[in-house]
Amino acid sequence: MGNVGLLYVGAVLFVNALMLLGRVEARAAAVLNLFVGTMQVILPTLLLVRAGDDLAAITAAAGVYLFGFTYLYVGIGLLAGLDTTGVGWFSLFVSIAAIVFSAINFFDLKDHPFGVIWLCWSFLWFLFFLLLGLKREELTRYTGWVTLVLAWGTCVLPAFLLLTDHYSTSAAFAVTIAACAVVAFAVLWLVTGPRRTPEQPSPAT
Repeated sequence: MGNVGLLYVGAVLFVNALMLLGRVEARAAAVLNLFVGTMQVILPTLLLVRAGDDLAAITAAAGVYLFGFTYLYVGIGLLAGLDTTGVGWFSLFVSIAAIVFSAINFFDLKDHPFGVIWLCWSFLWFLFFLLLGLKREELTRYTGWVTLVLAWGTCVLPAFLLLTDHYSTSAAFAVTIAACAVVAFAVLWLVTGPRRTPEQPSPAT
């Protein structure tokens, strides 16, 4: 079930990226956020019901809730016209929690690629915090493009690899993901990041 959920997380991040880039109207994007957010709350709840004392299953469900609540928060906020600071500061919580989940994947589960993917999500949700919580609107285009890249690179691609039984937990795959992510973040910053315009000298009087 988690693999299916990951695929649709990629879908909602794709639409949200287009919203940030001005290609999708906010209220239109809200609907998909509500659909995926609801799914990302129902699926981990089913996992918890079946988990019993399986700590690994409980931990996996806890991680999924972070994103389900994010998308529900975003969807409701967009439809109701709410201020973004609440979801922005919640994104900071998600960003910090994602670092812990990254460590769990690296050291407990030995799933190195998802250790890297969780770090990518931590970075993305920190951008959401800066943009929505601190109102750093100059980061809108950069955040939109990072969201677009991570929608495909950390959600859609791994989901299809998992669904087709081609996913690998190898360190080499993790290094490849990390290298691609760092290069993408750097290039996108150079191309779409905020530019500081030099101050114009005051005309002499």
